[in-house]
Amino acid sequence: MTSLPENNPAAATSPPRASTTPESAPSKPAANPTPGGTRAPAEIALTIRDLSIYFGTNKVLKEISLDIQSKAVTAIIGPSGCGKSTFLRSLNRMHELVPEARMEGQIRLFGHDIYSANVDPVVVRRRVGMVFQKSNPFPTMSIADNVTVGLRLNGIRDRGLLAERTEQTLRMAALWDEVKDRLRSPAISLSGGQQQRLCIARALAVQPELLLMDEPASALDPIATARVEELILELKKDYTIVIVTHNMQQATRISDHTAFFYLGELVEYDTTSKIFTNPTKRQTEDYVTGRFG
Repeated sequence: MTSLPENNPAAATSPPRASTTPESAPSKPAANPTPGGTRAPAEIALTIRDLSIYFGTNKVLKEISLDIQSKAVTAIIGPSGCGKSTFLRSLNRMHELVPEARMEGQIRLFGHDIYSANVDPVVVRRRVGMVFQKSNPFPTMSIADNVTVGLRLNGIRDRGLLAERTEQTLRMAALWDEVKDRLRSPAISLSGGQQQRLCIARALAVQPELLLMDEPASALDPIATARVEELILELKKDYTIVIVTHNMQQATRISDHTAFFYLGELVEYDTTSKIFTNPTKRQTEDYVTGRFG
C-alpha cells in the first residue's frame, strides 16, 4: 500500500499493553503448508495497537490490540452495544464522520499507519471497502452504474475498462449470470440478496485491499444468506475480510479467526474453532453457549 505515507512508527504510539493474537500460533496464525512441508508465516494485514475510540467524553473502545491475518475471514462477535461496529468503522476511518469522534492508538495497514497526519481518509476508504448491514444501492442508478460509480469518482472514464471491471466484479460477486442481460435496469429492481451482492461488487470494483462487512446478511432470508456466505468464502482467496455478525453459527461457518468484544473491550481473540469449542475466558464461553447476550 505505497500510496499511504507514514509517520515515524516509534513516535506514533506507546508500546502495546497486551497485544492479542490467536493462541494456536506463537505470534501469527499459521498459513497453508508450503510444498516442502514447512509452514510459511502468514502475512498480517492489520496491526492494531492500543486502539481507543471516543465520542465526546464517552470511551467506546478501550485499548484494543490484535493482528488480523491477510486473506482470511475474521469475525467480530459480541452483544449489542459492545463496540463491534465502531471497531469495524475505525479500520477505514468512517467513525470520523461522527461529530466529536477521536481515536488513540495505532492501526497499520500492511505496515502503513492509516491515521498518519498526512494520510487522506478518502485514500484509506478506497483501499478498505465497506459493506453495510442494509443493502444500499444508489436507487437512481442502473446496476452497471452502481458498480462503476467509485471508479468514475476516481476519474476513470475509459468505457472499455469500465465495462471490463463491471463484468469482472459482478462475476466475483456471483451476480453476473443473473443480471448480464439487464445491466441498464435500476439497481432497486433487484431482490434484497441481489442488492447486497451488488453492493459487494461495488466495493470490489475499486480493488480494495480489505473488505469490511457489518452484518451483511442480517436482513436476508436463509437462501440469500447462504449465497452471501458462499461468496465470502470465495473472496477470502484474494481478500482480507473482517465481518461483524450476531449469528454464532455464521461465524463458525465462514470465519478463520474470531474476536469477542464486550463493553468496549476485547475479551478474547483466537482461531474460530478454539473460541467456539475451548475458549480461554469464562466470559467467552458464556456468550458463545448462549448464557448471556
